[in-house]
Amino acid sequence: MKAVGFNQPRAIEDVHALEDIQLEQPKPGPRDLLVAVEAVSVNPVDTKVRQRPLAEKGHKVLGYDAAGRVEAVGAEVRDFLPGDRVWYAGAMQRQGSNAQYQCVDERLVAKMPEGTGMQEAAALPLTVLTAWESLTDQLGLTPENAAGKTLLMVGGAGGVGSIATQLAARHFGMTVIATAGRQTSADWCTAMGATHTIDYRNGLREPMKGLGIEQVDAILLAQEPDAYWSDVCELVAPLGGIVTIVDARGPLDVNPLKPKSARFAWEFMFTRALFGVDMERQGEILRATARLVEEGVLQTTLSESLGPINAANLKEAHRRIESGKTIGKLVLAGWE
Repeated sequence: MKAVGFNQPRAIEDVHALEDIQLEQPKPGPRDLLVAVEAVSVNPVDTKVRQRPLAEKGHKVLGYDAAGRVEAVGAEVRDFLPGDRVWYAGAMQRQGSNAQYQCVDERLVAKMPEGTGMQEAAALPLTVLTAWESLTDQLGLTPENAAGKTLLMVGGAGGVGSIATQLAARHFGMTVIATAGRQTSADWCTAMGATHTIDYRNGLREPMKGLGIEQVDAILLAQEPDAYWSDVCELVAPLGGIVTIVDARGPLDVNPLKPKSARFAWEFMFTRALFGVDMERQGEILRATARLVEEGVLQTTLSESLGPINAANLKEAHRRIESGKTIGKLVLAGWE
């Protein structure tokens, strides 16, 4: 089968950074689905994993978002049949979705929203899982208790920010303030449901004061937290919470949060699959998301399709993500 992989860390400008390769078609385990991959999207995690040394020889296939059709099922699979249209984000420790066929544990998978195309669906799984787990599992927010509260979304125009803004504003009933460094980014955030946008380049406190907002109930950091840490500790409300999805460069001083009894949490979407803990939760989230998409509450965050799935197009996606200026999600679809 066709696939795209890398065999050692290289800068994206290197001609061998990502390569078109041929691999044997995988065989599903007892709880696996064998999926014929039709569309994928690219996330910052792809670029980070590409730059890490590999533990074993051979090619690593990246890709943590996919939409496709079930080709075959393992002996213990009960909820899926060949031909089902599915979406998922998969597991970091297994070969990824940048391949014609991929095996994925059924517990991480759900059927795609009815009426949604493969490309539109492929833009969502990793980011919606990250956003949903951040808001609900880590910060304890639900549509029942979050209505009327405020969320500061740092990194509003990125993949996670785009869907977290929609979830918070349209499903949870929250007021969302999103950071955006350019007018195009601000316009995108507004389209996703943000009530306000602020320019993060001047820090967070002064722009928030300019809006007349002294504190917020929840903060989601989809950017490296170090530069914002002092500001978010000041802005989070008593009994509020901060969640971050990006590694810090240095230690974060959480002591300022103690007087407020404010919570701080890390969110890593791959935790459940990596440790085999509560994996069914991700299938559950994707099923709930599918219903919200079908009802028109949530929309795809696809911003651009870069063509078929191959090394050249994936390298272009990696270049754009590494530039730090990507809005929404970049998607690739089909094989040539």
